[in-house]
Amino acid sequence: MQIGNAVPEEPCQCPDCQRFYREHDRLIRENPTLRQQQELNWAALQSFRTLAGRVMEDLQKQQDASEAQAQALPAGAAPAEPDPLQQALADLENINAHLFSIEVLMERIFDVRVPEEVEQKFRELAGELAPDPLNADRLRLNRLLHQTPDLPDRG
Repeated sequence: MQIGNAVPEEPCQCPDCQRFYREHDRLIRENPTLRQQQELNWAALQSFRTLAGRVMEDLQKQQDASEAQAQALPAGAAPAEPDPLQQALADLENINAHLFSIEVLMERIFDVRVPEEVEQKFRELAGELAPDPLNADRLRLNRLLHQTPDLPDRG
């Protein structure tokens, strides 16, 4: 096993990870079937796209107003520093593009239907997974939360 891919042996106790563990367990307990997980993930994706899209619209209006004010400045006025609002808009546009791609992929998930016996297996295993602090998925996410360079430092 490579060191970079090693899964920690103990769950992290930082507040971010603890919040994730609680949410992870709650989502499994409250949505213990394939169909419920499909619907939950679709709703989460759509709410993310809706909110991000609305924020982009509002920021774009703000940006347009700022640009109009800048054009009204006298000819000798010094140009403003690089606009963090413009960078935020570019980042949100990238996020929205990624969310759209995920949506297209997730549509394929809805093509899957399983028999009731399989849904029952989901329910059975949900009871085992939700309270398991050493669940491999939790531990992998724990590693990602603490090693992803573009996330803010959690320490």
